[in-house]
Amino acid sequence: MNVDAATTASRPPLRVAVIIGSNRQGRFGPTAARWFASHAELRDDLTVDLVDLADTPLPTALTSEPTAELAQALGGLTGRLDLADAFVVVTPEYNHSYPASLKTAIDWHFTQWQAKPVGFVSYGGLSGGLRAVEHLRQVFAELHAVTVRETVSFHGAWARFGPDGQPKDPDGCTTAATAMLDQLVWWGDALRDARTRSPYRG
Repeated sequence: MNVDAATTASRPPLRVAVIIGSNRQGRFGPTAARWFASHAELRDDLTVDLVDLADTPLPTALTSEPTAELAQALGGLTGRLDLADAFVVVTPEYNHSYPASLKTAIDWHFTQWQAKPVGFVSYGGLSGGLRAVEHLRQVFAELHAVTVRETVSFHGAWARFGPDGQPKDPDGCTTAATAMLDQLVWWGDALRDARTRSPYRG
């Protein structure tokens, strides 16, 4: 085993939170997210936490004081984001951008995103959700996160998956997911090492 392989083997798996960004009824997000998470879970260098924003009551205004119930629910989400070394955001495209639920979850947190990498799985019609991804890159840059270049994008998403929840073009989808995860792991390892040596202060 060479030095690089030995170093990689000795590192703990990267903790990746896969976030389902839409909470609308009838959404496609869970289908894409479950497939992606199952692919990521095959890797020895990752552990996956599938975070569904539909399971978390979100505040309706950033200026409002959350109720005790809401604070408890947000605390659960906050704790899961704190534990993550990296994120993959699964997002549709609504009106050339991303869902309000995702924006709310992002804006209620700050340090959780800092100095960590973010990848994207997007879906939609002809654009495949890529315009939503471009907007999200700007948001995460402001939060001191690092977005990776490679994405997984499903154009005409509803026709791309079979009734079993699996993509009809598994090879192409797997290739795209692997390329994105390879970048996410590289940045995740590098940034985790850097945060260990010197806590990020922004």
